[in-house]
Amino acid sequence: MKGTDTERTEAGFKIRTPVEEARRILRTELENRLGDGEAGPLVETETLEVERADARVLAAPIASARDVPHYRRAAMDGYAVRAEDTFGASDRSPSVVHIADGTGTDATVRPGTAARVHTGSALPEGADAVVMIEHVTELGGELEVEDAVAEGENVAPVGEDVSDGQSLYEAGHRLRPSDLGLLRSAGYARVPVARQPTVGVIPTGEELVSHEPGPGEVIETNGLTVSRMVGRWGAKATYREIVTDDPDSLRVAIQRDLTKDVVVTTGGSSVGKRDLLPEVIDELGEVLVHGVGLKPGHPVCLGIVEETPVLALPGYPVACIVNAVQFLRPVLCWLEGTTPDLHPTTQAVLERKIPSEPGTRTFARVQLEERDADDVGDGEPTRRAIPTRASGAGVLSSVALADGWVVVDDDREGIPAGETVAVENWEPHV
Repeated sequence: MKGTDTERTEAGFKIRTPVEEARRILRTELENRLGDGEAGPLVETETLEVERADARVLAAPIASARDVPHYRRAAMDGYAVRAEDTFGASDRSPSVVHIADGTGTDATVRPGTAARVHTGSALPEGADAVVMIEHVTELGGELEVEDAVAEGENVAPVGEDVSDGQSLYEAGHRLRPSDLGLLRSAGYARVPVARQPTVGVIPTGEELVSHEPGPGEVIETNGLTVSRMVGRWGAKATYREIVTDDPDSLRVAIQRDLTKDVVVTTGGSSVGKRDLLPEVIDELGEVLVHGVGLKPGHPVCLGIVEETPVLALPGYPVACIVNAVQFLRPVLCWLEGTTPDLHPTTQAVLERKIPSEPGTRTFARVQLEERDADDVGDGEPTRRAIPTRASGAGVLSSVALADGWVVVDDDREGIPAGETVAVENWEPHV
């Protein structure tokens, strides 16, 4: 997509690539250059201690290395017995057995005897059931059993939880805290995981400052926001210093971060005189897409430089966030061999119409308001989705103070008031 500065600024965005097509182009290019198209481009893996693997993506399928539990264990506090010694026992006519010496595996249960056990302890040799402690009475060296138990009652058999060789997880599964516990129980101290993607986040713009702003200066927020989003998406971000609108400075900043898996810039991605990043990317590598059917945020630029994806996100804060969710998040998932999870949604009735242009996917920020069930129709959600009145791409508070957004698909010309919509909670919580 080579072109002069004049050609770029005069052409504008006469053609905007649909969002799905832009993602397809980017993914295909990544797979062609970096991977095999199946396991994902990022084929490097590492082995981590299970305790450190929370939120990491498994690089191989995992099957249990042992039975869990690997021994018969008591499921209740009480006495291990031979079930047949308790047949017919009741509180009015208890069975009487002798208390064996020792507890747990230190004891042996013979006909007419019982051994003390605790929840989780191994069942003594000779026992096949456990009588709960509240159903017995100790009388010196004897035990009155006041409840009959069947063979296997109150006993967890070998492999009750997980059997040896049982499939637990497929490659690409993102580990949760509960998974770590299961892996340790199943015999794993270390597991193979995909290496975390690394991202260089470069804020650009001569008007940006990191200190208290003066006239004409703007506090840098896009790079901060994107870098923290990257962390929540399971990757490692390096948040760089602000780079001014100068071709040489932009070129050096991008080249410095080509050791990362992804380079992300914020600002300077449109077609104005100071929007230099598309040219710089095209000079260093190749621009794949410039201009997407997305609102807010159509002036995004997606490219490749020396096998590294470079995403130039728009400078308006809302547009920057929308594009990060729509393009950066999928790239990070692809690099780990996964696919983006669907955002959790809340069903709500739209309070006011959301306008949209056909051919453009619109992300409308909304606030949710709970209504009394008596004020809505039968079967309607009690929540109302109220579009924020601040609709500009530069109004950061319209995202920060919203409860989510409603997506108007490319083939629709807006959504009328009164329609039930899915409000996407796009921002993950810790």
